[in-house]
Amino acid sequence: MLKGVKSEIRDNLLAALREGRDPWPGIVGFENTVLPQFERALIAGHDIVLLGERGQGKTRLLRSIVGLLDEWAPVVEGSELGEHPYEPIAPETLRRAAELGDDLPVTWVHRSARYTEKLATPDTAVADLIGDVDPVKVAEGRSLGDPETIHFGLVPRAHRGVVAINELPDLAERIQVALLNVMEERDIQVRGYTLRLPLDVLLVASANPEDYTNRGRIITPLKDRFGAEVRTHYPLAVSDEVDLVVQEAELSAEVPRHLVEVVARFTRHLRESSAVDQGSGVSARFAVAAAETVAAAALRRAAIVGEARAYARPVDLEAVPAVLRGKIEFESGEEGREEEILEHLLRRAIADTARFALRGVDLSELADQVASRPVRTGERVPAAEVVAKLPAVDVLTEVATRLGAEGTEDPGPMASAAEMALEYLFLTRKLAKDEADDGDTVEYG
Repeated sequence: MLKGVKSEIRDNLLAALREGRDPWPGIVGFENTVLPQFERALIAGHDIVLLGERGQGKTRLLRSIVGLLDEWAPVVEGSELGEHPYEPIAPETLRRAAELGDDLPVTWVHRSARYTEKLATPDTAVADLIGDVDPVKVAEGRSLGDPETIHFGLVPRAHRGVVAINELPDLAERIQVALLNVMEERDIQVRGYTLRLPLDVLLVASANPEDYTNRGRIITPLKDRFGAEVRTHYPLAVSDEVDLVVQEAELSAEVPRHLVEVVARFTRHLRESSAVDQGSGVSARFAVAAAETVAAAALRRAAIVGEARAYARPVDLEAVPAVLRGKIEFESGEEGREEEILEHLLRRAIADTARFALRGVDLSELADQVASRPVRTGERVPAAEVVAKLPAVDVLTEVATRLGAEGTEDPGPMASAAEMALEYLFLTRKLAKDEADDGDTVEYG
């Protein structure tokens, strides 16, 4: 008897664990929480539903299962269901095998072709997932009782592979019912005709927690057929959120790590804020989009002031609330305060990041010098001009070291680090900050 897809995944997962290879490349922040549960479910051969809020990496984790399939697999050439030459199951393939014997044509498919994904929508039909009678085949003269008249849907076509259904509760309940036989009895029913197919599929799905969605639910019999329900979460540590942003964001300019950390902390503050609708969640995609917005603001600023290299500075963070305001859902009663809330939480994120990065550094000398000789910065002020106006104090060397600005002649990193220190002094009320009428420049003093 041939090895089934669940056994194939189990063996390859165990081999990776024994060899110390990471079976989940690109998955960040789940190492000690989600992945152990997920791996146990796969080893047990269970169909799995991932339960979590939007933007927690559920789909990416499901797609990663592909890497646990054998790289190449033999299939009967021309088969709708991708059957193994030694174990055909579809009526048409069984007929061809009987007629051709050892001359049955065989081809090989890559593992990427053995993963099928469907986004559940309310208009999804049974025919999409399971199948329907093909009117063309009937018109060719075959009878309705002929099993070869069936056009197979997505799930049977995933035979010997993985089928993933995203946002499973969005499927109408009658469509969910159609999956019951596939998951338990491994047969399909099309318009009253039952076709026994020993389907070999791993069915995985994603869903939002029932408390957080009004669109639908997973019906109890279907939920019971999933062997494992694994809860996902947003990154638990700031460093994980930073690593996720660095991995996923496509940055058009260089964004130093301390500004990426500001974005990560800002996202976390939003997830903890009572003013934000936590039922809808604050996706990891928000943090990625925020980092890309900071990079875009830096690139635009560099073009305006004529800088050859675009390097992000704290002034570029001001673009985030205005650009990404629409990605956040606020609680009722907060109308009109959205921008104020976002700006407040962004200032908290800047202060928290600077406090962590510059802990133990005495900035009092810098504050005293700037109080007597103000430093002007902003969107219209080049990095070289900011650096030229900085006081000659030793503490700036330590600030540069802490914020990764040492060892370069480019003024961008130093301007970014100094601005971070000055903004922290302002937020801790050690310095004043005056904004020019045009809103493009500010002066610390």
